[in-house]
Amino acid sequence: MARKTKRLFTIGYEQTPAKAVLDELENAGVKLLVDVRAVASSRRPGFSKSQLAAGLDERGISYLHLRGLGTPKAGREAARSGKFDLLHKIYSAHLKTAQAREELAELSALVKKYGPVCILCYERDHQHCHRQWIAEIIEDRDGVKTENLAAKQV
Repeated sequence: MARKTKRLFTIGYEQTPAKAVLDELENAGVKLLVDVRAVASSRRPGFSKSQLAAGLDERGISYLHLRGLGTPKAGREAARSGKFDLLHKIYSAHLKTAQAREELAELSALVKKYGPVCILCYERDHQHCHRQWIAEIIEDRDGVKTENLAAKQV
């Protein structure tokens, strides 16, 4: 019997209304959303931690914030400046911290245990976001298939 490959999704909410993101997650069959922002607050309606968790709960999707997988302030500043090589350098160093390693192991265990898990951050383009590197680590480590979701923009 062939072993079913676990799936890991990623999504960014930049320029996207909360309802569109929630619809996209629900349509993909996501069971757990893991928020990998260092700061789980947002000026965008529906994306602060408690609002997001409530919206997910209404759709039967669990929420978990893994702050230790968020980008440190210097990395967020590099990303805003378009300095993606610097972001990668900063985030690679951050992933060596004890908290990041522990939370990466926790995420790995959750992906194995739950049905589809999705990691969320702000940046719409996964190629310019730290969540892509998280997904690649889980993919390589656990043989997970990653798919990047994109909700309809406003």
